[in-house]
Amino acid sequence: MVCFKSMRKVFIVAEVSANHGQDFKNAVSLIKGIKKSGADAVKFQTYTPDTLTIDSRNKYFMVKHPRWGGQTLYQLYKKAYTPWKWFKKLKEVTDDLGLLFFSTAFDKTAVDFLEELDVPIHKIASFELVDLPLIEYMAKTKKPLILSTGMADISEIEAAVNTARNAGAKEIMLLKCVSSYPADPAEMNLKTISHMSDLFASPVGLSDHTLGGGVSVAAVSLGAKMIEKHVTLARKADNPDSFFSIEIDELKNLVDNIRIVEKALGKVYYGLAKGEEGGRVLRRSLFVVKDIKRGELFTEQNIRSIRPAAGLSPKYFGKVLGKKAAIGIKKGTPLDWRLVALSVDLTNKIQGDK
Repeated sequence: MVCFKSMRKVFIVAEVSANHGQDFKNAVSLIKGIKKSGADAVKFQTYTPDTLTIDSRNKYFMVKHPRWGGQTLYQLYKKAYTPWKWFKKLKEVTDDLGLLFFSTAFDKTAVDFLEELDVPIHKIASFELVDLPLIEYMAKTKKPLILSTGMADISEIEAAVNTARNAGAKEIMLLKCVSSYPADPAEMNLKTISHMSDLFASPVGLSDHTLGGGVSVAAVSLGAKMIEKHVTLARKADNPDSFFSIEIDELKNLVDNIRIVEKALGKVYYGLAKGEEGGRVLRRSLFVVKDIKRGELFTEQNIRSIRPAAGLSPKYFGKVLGKKAAIGIKKGTPLDWRLVALSVDLTNKIQGDK
């Protein structure tokens, strides 16, 4: 059983969506590429045109989008959906590769279908977050539940979370999301991630529809526990989702960068890092920069704070100025208290500093 709260690393989900172009071989190729990228899971979407909408050319059903416009919702979903007869085999391929397989269900029949496949996780898409009966039905499976929150205000997220918990969901992951394709980075408001986590006492991830991987990496640095990204074999491919998806090599780069960020976040720590141990010698210290005769005064012209750290700490610069040299000193000599003719007051001050 997947446990969101105990995840030790960011859970990276590669969303296939319509990027198979309704070609089974493409779907398998995507799964294999996703495995090589280092991602943790493969996700599909489970619907048909008839489970999402109706076949109507009524004005309400016409798509208004720069890339998808000029057709009905039914026509769009007919091009984009994953044939249900593929799912059993796709899950077998994914399982054999050691990846986690799950899918977004868009209605109760899809939930039942995915339960027969024994998927380990269920997901609600942003557009379905307001479908509380569907959330309740899905939550009753007792499987971990992912709720994508694109377009939702706090009250809508609260209603969805409460519905899921009241129906028995113990493990809930919320996804910060902007449901536009592609999404504008300026609208992502990633600072919401930690606020959402505190507000709903739930781990929060990011469903990222922006171009590239920069926003996802930034989200991890701000506490995102899951990253979901659409993946395609080729961005120029003729399918509904390819234009805002990343390619396999970009996914691998994203995974690598997320793992680097995870390591870099570390813990709250001040002081010397292991890799800095050899660098202390390059700190500044006080050096004689001109030959000095015995009894000559130390001045800003004959001593300086420079690298390396072989002499007195620069904090003693003001204490040394105006004092006399105890002996003759050559240029390039690190300054040491033994080289300074000390007064009684200065000796006591130095001993006190120690």
